[in-house]
Amino acid sequence: MALMTPEQYRASLNDGREIYIRGERVADMTKHEWFQQAIDACSRDFVYDDPATRDIRLYKTEDGSMAHRVFQVPRTEQDLQAWMDLPEISTAATMVSLVLMAMWNVKGEVAAINPKYAENIERVYRHCRDNDLRAAELITDAKGDRSRRPIEQDDPDMYMRIVERNDKGIVVRGAKLHITAASMVHELVVLPTKAMSPGEEDYAVAFSVPANTKGVKIINRAFVEPHHSAFDYPRSTRVGVPDGFVVFEDVFVPWERVFLAGETKLAGVYAHSLGLWERVGGLIEFAHRAKRMVGMAALMAEWNGVAGASHIQEKIGELIFNAETLRLMLDAARRNYKVSNTGMVYPDPVAINVGKYHAATTFNQMVRILHDIAGGLVITMPTEADLRNPDLRPYIEKYLRTKPNVSVEDRMRLYSLVRDSTADAYGGWELVTTVQAGGGLAAQRIVVQRSYDIESAKHEAMVEAGIVRK
Repeated sequence: MALMTPEQYRASLNDGREIYIRGERVADMTKHEWFQQAIDACSRDFVYDDPATRDIRLYKTEDGSMAHRVFQVPRTEQDLQAWMDLPEISTAATMVSLVLMAMWNVKGEVAAINPKYAENIERVYRHCRDNDLRAAELITDAKGDRSRRPIEQDDPDMYMRIVERNDKGIVVRGAKLHITAASMVHELVVLPTKAMSPGEEDYAVAFSVPANTKGVKIINRAFVEPHHSAFDYPRSTRVGVPDGFVVFEDVFVPWERVFLAGETKLAGVYAHSLGLWERVGGLIEFAHRAKRMVGMAALMAEWNGVAGASHIQEKIGELIFNAETLRLMLDAARRNYKVSNTGMVYPDPVAINVGKYHAATTFNQMVRILHDIAGGLVITMPTEADLRNPDLRPYIEKYLRTKPNVSVEDRMRLYSLVRDSTADAYGGWELVTTVQAGGGLAAQRIVVQRSYDIESAKHEAMVEAGIVRK
């Protein structure tokens, strides 16, 4: 078992993977300008000697060696809490590896149908953990005409499918969309996007392949442009990674890397399991983001001299209520944990889905409140380059001053954070992913309605009505 260094992580990405950005085939992403800030950010996830983060980032495995905590299968509430502390100090390139938690969560159900698949799940998990590799989840298909089933599409490749089976493995074709950090990881873990029906056996497929596998093409879209200033883009330059449109053009997958190949009843099991763990990671980030928004609003109000205004206090109060709601949902999810038939502890799905739904449905309103407090400078604040220009700095220092104890440079940095987080390319990414990551709003409603104890609620109503005795 070996932990990577940041330098080794960077070097590991130059493995011949076929990636593109803005129409260009990238020969070596470690030297290409569009990937430098993302690689620098992701490399920090491999810093293991920092006393401030070491205990959060590492855990002791069953044989006494150390591994990254993203691979820890929680067995107790304390394990779960330690795991839930990880997202705040990690980039998406590490947190997408939670796909391995999702598969471990259903390993028992998988074993009941095909023990070989369960063995393969554990094999890939240990391969990633023991070599400190990162894995991304690939779940969303192109889907084509969504009113039609996979087998009814004009083009059969609109959903990932098996096009050949032989004694050595399977050959697959299709595409997976919206894959965060696809180019930044080592393993691509493909799962079905939804439950499959009899007759759709070729579409009931799950597997993992290295990112540099022949036939895999990753088309990237990035919101952090080359050479962005950390002053002007304080959030995105620290955590931003490209998203991938991943094409599988007749890709061979050996049987030891296959988790599903035709058993339609397992397709929905895989899809549902990933939805939970994606929402866990999302809700953790949403709760931290909501607290940051409270902080940004409070500082804006203080530095602009309007903190005492009743309407400002009301707006900040609403931000606080939102932040506390999300924090309490996370706390409830941890405290009311569930245990899988493999002994894995995982957060309460109802609390996670209610929290994620609340975050998604209130985010626009919270951004509006923040912008209302901040004003137009969110999008018109001069840049760091303007501040560093000796001809311009005197004017900026003069006209952006508010109070004697408020630094103009600090005020500019705060406004840059608000713009970067809510009103620029990264802010737009946040706006969409808050709703769509882990499935849209309908997905959360379905899970909550299926999981909620409706019979107990009906019983209480009948007791109160005198229909039955308590």
